[in-house]
Amino acid sequence: MRIVVALGGSALLRPGEPMTIDNQRHNVRRAARGLAELAGRHQLVVTHGNGPQVGLLALQAQAYQPAEAYPLDVLDAQTEGMIGYLIEAELMNEMPASASCTTLLTRVEVDVDDPAFLFPTKPIGPDYGLADMHRWKAERGWAFVESSPGRWRRVVASPVPRRILPIDVIVRLVDAGVVVICAGGGGIPTVRGAGGRLEGVEAVIDKDHASGLLATRLDADALLLLTDVAAVYEGWGGPAPSPLHRVTPEALAELSFEPGSMGPKVAAACEFVTARGGVAGIGALEDAGRILEGLAGTLIRA
Repeated sequence: MRIVVALGGSALLRPGEPMTIDNQRHNVRRAARGLAELAGRHQLVVTHGNGPQVGLLALQAQAYQPAEAYPLDVLDAQTEGMIGYLIEAELMNEMPASASCTTLLTRVEVDVDDPAFLFPTKPIGPDYGLADMHRWKAERGWAFVESSPGRWRRVVASPVPRRILPIDVIVRLVDAGVVVICAGGGGIPTVRGAGGRLEGVEAVIDKDHASGLLATRLDADALLLLTDVAAVYEGWGGPAPSPLHRVTPEALAELSFEPGSMGPKVAAACEFVTARGGVAGIGALEDAGRILEGLAGTLIRA
């Protein structure tokens, strides 16, 4: 099978953990064990999130040169290389010496007129208290959303991905038996400027939607969206949430899910299943193989 696996933020940083390299290495090492097992039996393409990391790099860049903030497309590229390197290094340690793996910086085209540029919704970076939130809002014009009572996170534009630009390169690598790590953090956002020229843009693409598009364009058989939740739950946050084990896109369309968390995963999974006719799974990182077999998590199929 050809499988696209999207690693959620928990693959690199668990809730409440300091954003240190040691913590990220430890969590990536945990993820690499399951990925290596899949790579031994299937063609594998890996994507990942970058929300905490891209926000941290933005702060570091401002501390170094506060008068000239680095644009988000450049920071997206930096995080894609950094996180891809960590995943590649740990994955190669878990795979046979004859295996091949590579990290590919991936430009993803979005629509310049996407309404997301007017209504930023994608949280990045750390939580802020009220005073710091007002400071950055005044100094940088950043938009914020309350992430928990009394805590705030920066939000940026998250346009819909339209094209995976190096898709032909990814296909050739996968056909050659290479495990490809690509479209990290949703990819590097680009738009068509004057004369069709591609230019980076200030945004962070949702990695679940980018992973679903990638899986469709690769004619993948399965899409796995791995996170720190065991399955998709009906009634999440209520008194009696119920896990959904096997479900159709039509059944999921009747339910509602949290926009910044499970919502994008469910939407991306349903879009892939509807477009491709394959299967999609959502669940815990350590259950990757069992999700594919329908023994854990949520399996979505037509």
